[in-house]
Amino acid sequence: MSWIKHIPYEEAQGKLLKLYNRVKGPDNNVDNIMLAHSLRPHSMEGHMALYKNVLHHTGNSIDKWFLEAIGVYTSMKNQCHYCVEHHFSGMARLLADQQLANNMRTALACETFTDAFDEKQAAALVYANKLTANVVAMERADVVQLSDCGWSDGEILEINQVVAYFNYANRTVLGLGIYTDGDIIGLSPNNSDDPNNWNHA
Repeated sequence: MSWIKHIPYEEAQGKLLKLYNRVKGPDNNVDNIMLAHSLRPHSMEGHMALYKNVLHHTGNSIDKWFLEAIGVYTSMKNQCHYCVEHHFSGMARLLADQQLANNMRTALACETFTDAFDEKQAAALVYANKLTANVVAMERADVVQLSDCGWSDGEILEINQVVAYFNYANRTVLGLGIYTDGDIIGLSPNNSDDPNNWNHA
């Protein structure tokens, strides 16, 4: 599951069990990235609150599938295969078009964004690339470029937060050796109307 110990669902008690019950999917399955927090339940709680509000909140205006695509690309840049597989599956489910999703994955992997995304979306992916791979070089012009392509300031914040979240999640996964064995790939807390609903379905 990871390079550190974790407390299985069947052995969880108290606050940890309550959190597991909030995030679990079918058959009491808890994603390995959440299990990795089990020795410090408060960090799991913080992780899920951030994840839910950044990616799965009704206050966002960018299509959820594209936020997932940004996450997939950021994870590719960090070579975090765990997050790539989970969030590509989620993206494909939201698109309800596997061939389109596959075309997008190829475009992300090859960084030929306009093969599968429009110019506005491609600009967001260019921003994600720089913020992930060369953050010290970020400058006002990078945000102006997004604005010039049609993104509002609120949407730019959404893009920024998704990239920042995935860099955090990728480092959690890669730094603790978390892998997908036992996970149900692609589940997510998709009920955006209720920020407190973390159930994975």
